[in-house]
Amino acid sequence: AIRKGVAARGGVAAASRARGVADASSNDAGAVAVSGFASTRTIATCALSIALRGESASAASSSSRRAAARGGALVVASSAAAAAPGGADESDDESSVDATGQAKNVFEAVWKFVRPHTIRGTILGTTAIVTRVLLHHPELFTLALVPKALLGLLALLCGNGYIVGINQIYDVDIDKVNKPFLPVAAGELSVPLAWAACGIFAAAGAAIVTSQFGPLISKLYLFGLFLGTIYSVPPLRLKRSALAAFCIIATVRGFLLNFGVHHATTAAIGLAFSWSPPILFITSFVTVFAVVISITKDLADIEGDKKFNIDTFATKLGVKGVSYLGSGLLLANYVFACGAAAVNASWFNQPLMIGAHACFAAFLILKTKALESEGFTKGAVQRYYQNIWYLFYSEYFLLPFI
Repeated sequence: AIRKGVAARGGVAAASRARGVADASSNDAGAVAVSGFASTRTIATCALSIALRGESASAASSSSRRAAARGGALVVASSAAAAAPGGADESDDESSVDATGQAKNVFEAVWKFVRPHTIRGTILGTTAIVTRVLLHHPELFTLALVPKALLGLLALLCGNGYIVGINQIYDVDIDKVNKPFLPVAAGELSVPLAWAACGIFAAAGAAIVTSQFGPLISKLYLFGLFLGTIYSVPPLRLKRSALAAFCIIATVRGFLLNFGVHHATTAAIGLAFSWSPPILFITSFVTVFAVVISITKDLADIEGDKKFNIDTFATKLGVKGVSYLGSGLLLANYVFACGAAAVNASWFNQPLMIGAHACFAAFLILKTKALESEGFTKGAVQRYYQNIWYLFYSEYFLLPFI
């Protein structure tokens, strides 16, 4: 750990700091080290432990100059760890689907608050379904549809922000253990501001939908907000039940989003609603995919979930069991996709449908093997979950062309 710190600041800086405290006593060096420790993460903790053990063992036989040199090296290591975002956890942070960097202002805190990886999924899903419908009926497209489409997307993003936001407010103690980088848990966004943001998201989204879309879409939207509320908010707080939690996520992310956007789009261009094979496929496919997301999202959260009695598949089956379960469900989903294309050549673009999903399945197998070979460590689990989201995004990229 000390070598990494010295490398981060440069050998010259390390030597300079060591000489600067060369005449300090052993106790002074230890005090400086503890001060450095207070502003670091895991790497600084390791460096402090190593340095203090070394000083204790050599106090009787070493000069104060040698002790101070070690203290100086520790200060350099601590400073380097503090300067690098995340310290020794930086590689794990880079593997996270979340924005883990420290928010510099309230706008960055709000951006972290809405969980950008879920925002990307909502934007891609909405855009893919609208594009699919318009490619099938290009003669019905007019520029007058664009403002309404953008308003619809804004309403969905507001709903997304409300659901993930309300969860962070009620999960703040759990997040301090599992996801300390989230803005409410990290103190970057106060609870009153978080409540204000959630209130604005819910009110704005509901106002847009009820004023711009029909009663069916309005009811579906409000139902989605209701499910997001009972998922997180006591006394129901259904996230405490593994079965209820994945049912809610699958319903909102799978059925409501895909059916709702398709229905709204066909109504906007004056068509009666009908299930086309691609839309029926993506709705059922993403519903199962949302189940996979709902059970694998908890893989890195076992410690906090156990501490606060949150019942998840990960706490029941363990990391290995849930990883294999998630990969198995997703692999079955890809087999289903290839089979659906093979059944009737008129339903899909067969070469693309079968070829793309075969590639996705191969990618999934490789990433599951990588997780296994890395021993199911926290960093490996975060990379695995990140790749699950990449596959989720890829499905929507594919949708307009199948």
